[in-house]
Amino acid sequence: MKKLSNSEEYVWRYIQDHVVDIPNLSIVRLSELANVSTATIVRTMKKKGYKGYTDFRHEIIRHNSKNVKYQNLKQADDEIRSVIFKSTSEVENTIKQLNIGVIEDSIQKLRAIPSIYIFARGLSELIAKEMMMKFQLLGKQAEMFTDPNIIRILGNRIPKNSVAIFITLNGQTPELVDAAKKINKREITTITFTTNDEGDILPYSDLVFLGYKSDITYFPEFEVHSRLSLQVMTRILTDAYVVRTSDKKSGS
Repeated sequence: MKKLSNSEEYVWRYIQDHVVDIPNLSIVRLSELANVSTATIVRTMKKKGYKGYTDFRHEIIRHNSKNVKYQNLKQADDEIRSVIFKSTSEVENTIKQLNIGVIEDSIQKLRAIPSIYIFARGLSELIAKEMMMKFQLLGKQAEMFTDPNIIRILGNRIPKNSVAIFITLNGQTPELVDAAKKINKREITTITFTTNDEGDILPYSDLVFLGYKSDITYFPEFEVHSRLSLQVMTRILTDAYVVRTSDKKSGS
């Protein structure tokens, strides 16, 4: 796939967030709603492997005609369906972006060390806490840190035989970036969960789980963007860890 420009990336995200409406939208109407040219839409579709918008639209229509798993939503109005499909879009696109090699490498790193240090701030702390508890239940020594001053200090103090996990929606939180930089310099493995492929933390991350985040937020006055993709990715890693370690135990 060719890399999308900023405008093409915007178009693709807009389409994913409004995929339920695509079967009823002409390319002209879509360009009006998304406020982009029809040429930009066509370029985006071609870079994504389609012949054009019509080809993409027909595939969505064919998919919908065969897929009956959302028939229970027929009675919902458009606004409620939009809310539901926003979550569906985030989950499906996050799964599409998963790198199996990253999952396997993360499991191997986590199995080989005794201590896990998890760093998060804001609403991501809830996800970090769940992850910490799961690893503790699995017999791993796992700790979670959310205080910005402690996070910065620990960058120079966590043991060499550890793995540092960062959970950060935008990958820009200063104290997390600072800690990741210090830990990476000490050649300690860092695993990062984020939705920003240009986050400042990425150069200091050995293994990156990159999720999809919708630009739509229902709380525009507050910084409470959806962290659904982060929840999905952390759950996949912990569940995959259980599967792999169980396989090893049963085979021993």
